[in-house]
Amino acid sequence: MNRFDEQLAAHGQTLCRRELRTLQLNIGRKCNQACRHCHVDAAPWRTEMLDKTTARKIGQWIEKQTPEVVDITGGAPELSPHFRYLVETSRAANCHVIDRNNLTIIHEPDFEWLPGFLAQHQVEVIASLPCYDPENVTRQRGAGVYEKSISSLRQLNDLGYGKTLPLNLVYNPVGPILPPSQSELEEDYRQSLLENHGITFSNLYVLTNQPIARFADDLRQQGKWDDYLELLANSFNPTAVETVMCRNTLSVDHQGRLADCDFNQMLGLHLGDGRPMCLWDINLKSLRQRHIRTGDHCLACTAGDGSSCTGALA
Repeated sequence: MNRFDEQLAAHGQTLCRRELRTLQLNIGRKCNQACRHCHVDAAPWRTEMLDKTTARKIGQWIEKQTPEVVDITGGAPELSPHFRYLVETSRAANCHVIDRNNLTIIHEPDFEWLPGFLAQHQVEVIASLPCYDPENVTRQRGAGVYEKSISSLRQLNDLGYGKTLPLNLVYNPVGPILPPSQSELEEDYRQSLLENHGITFSNLYVLTNQPIARFADDLRQQGKWDDYLELLANSFNPTAVETVMCRNTLSVDHQGRLADCDFNQMLGLHLGDGRPMCLWDINLKSLRQRHIRTGDHCLACTAGDGSSCTGALA
């Protein structure tokens, strides 16, 4: 029994899937950045990318099953040549579409089309801006990232994002600590970005750093692995268990294989008995009440105010 399951048992809780709401597609690990906290371990040199055949199979499933939300992530998902197809197919199926955007991708060569394309298809943008302070962003994401991010946010604002179109920002702590109150930090973001740059946004999502991939390596190198897991376990919030994203989100990798969440996907904890299940093997109802695969890393989703792809839970 892992430490997360021990917490569930101690509080008399179980974790099973409910009706699917969000189909989250991780369409490649290639990215124009290599951030220190990235749980995907994405980078410019990664080669795992969605191919045309798999993209068409996913698109056909979306057309038939019409999930409420299609959440497209990576890596930088826009680097996939099939990104536009998936957006257009999902919108034609009347799905709400999310693009998890690192902001700097807009400044890459040949990506000047991206802001207008997103606005045209009314795609919700969830943008990574790990802090409103330039120094903290530089520590996590490298030199020049803050300035490019601010420029991209201004472009999105000019197209109506943060006003009539949803523009949500994502904060990650710097280091092995829990994030602060989402509501309080959101006000700090609003004030700083508006006063210093004239930027507006819809909501701030506060995420706890997952002890996997690059961040896990940093923890071990610093001798802080055990301390961080202890912090997460001691901060377990049973209320957050009721609304963790794995209950109604299904994660799909670039090969079409399924996992309960993006974090499980990165750890190879796929759905299936003996062999990984693929998206085209299931329908919307077939996973309901299925037990969710867990590990020590799940403690990050239930620590403090909880954490999911849409921020705090409690």
